[in-house]
Amino acid sequence: MALFVLVHSWLLPVTNRIDPTYTGGHDSISSSSWNSVSVHPDQVLRLKKTMGLLRQSEKLGLPLMNLVRFKGMPILDQLNLEEKLLRTTSDNWCILNDGADAPTIVMGVSGKPAELLELESVIGDNVPVIKRFTGGGTVIVDEGTIFVTLICNKDAVPKVQPYPRSIMSWSGKLYDEVFQGIGDFQLRENDYVFGNRKFGGNAQSITKDRWIHHTSFLWDYEDRNMTYLKLPSRAPEYRSARDHTEFVCRMREYLQRSAFIDKTIKALDNYFMVQPATPADVNSCQVAKFAHSTRLLSKQELEDACSSTKPGTIAQSASI
Repeated sequence: MALFVLVHSWLLPVTNRIDPTYTGGHDSISSSSWNSVSVHPDQVLRLKKTMGLLRQSEKLGLPLMNLVRFKGMPILDQLNLEEKLLRTTSDNWCILNDGADAPTIVMGVSGKPAELLELESVIGDNVPVIKRFTGGGTVIVDEGTIFVTLICNKDAVPKVQPYPRSIMSWSGKLYDEVFQGIGDFQLRENDYVFGNRKFGGNAQSITKDRWIHHTSFLWDYEDRNMTYLKLPSRAPEYRSARDHTEFVCRMREYLQRSAFIDKTIKALDNYFMVQPATPADVNSCQVAKFAHSTRLLSKQELEDACSSTKPGTIAQSASI
């Protein structure tokens, strides 16, 4: 029976048909066997490395996770990449993006600009507004935001079911390890907080066999940026109607930026065999045609939403 190994969307048959001289198990593939595979030499090296890690992860009983790190990747590009990896690959991924390139508002898939944003200020200051492919609330991100995204197969983490509460409970334990001994860290009503002040907001999407959990961590932020956001009608109980500046806090008051990233990677090592991946590894996984559902809202859409909230427009609509 032929054995197939799927690594970064390369489907390679691992049988004695690769090389007539090959008769052993996958641990004894000879160099001549590798030379007979028609792929680029760089891909062969990456595949050899990955198969070695797979054998290590089998011994430890841990699933393999690809770790991709970026610095200042535009949030729209990041969200598009996340959705593509979620829907077109079968690998586990962690994406760490240290800062966005510019202030940008990101809403959940069902978010309504008129209800969530101070639209006149947003439009006047030309702040980009994105509607992402996952649920959750509205955030404004910039170079002071650290993004951590986990994309996993449904059976990757033992006892974690593909349901929001189960995923959230496990992620809370993961970050318990990251923030051990730092502040009064808690998971409160789906937020990461120190005491009663939020510093991490989460969103999720769950497919048939996979899930994504991504978080924007407020390592630092500009107070002015918070004025673009309205107090949402649906807010966690512990918020107690506090405005944004009283509700959130800065991670930089608790730990260094690099320390948080290092601690996050270390915590992941308890659940996965973490393998650093490069942009080339990511590109090798991507399909040519994929329809993203994350999108940048046009200025016209924002202006239409703004005009719909004006008293004259509301009265006119009610009389029709």
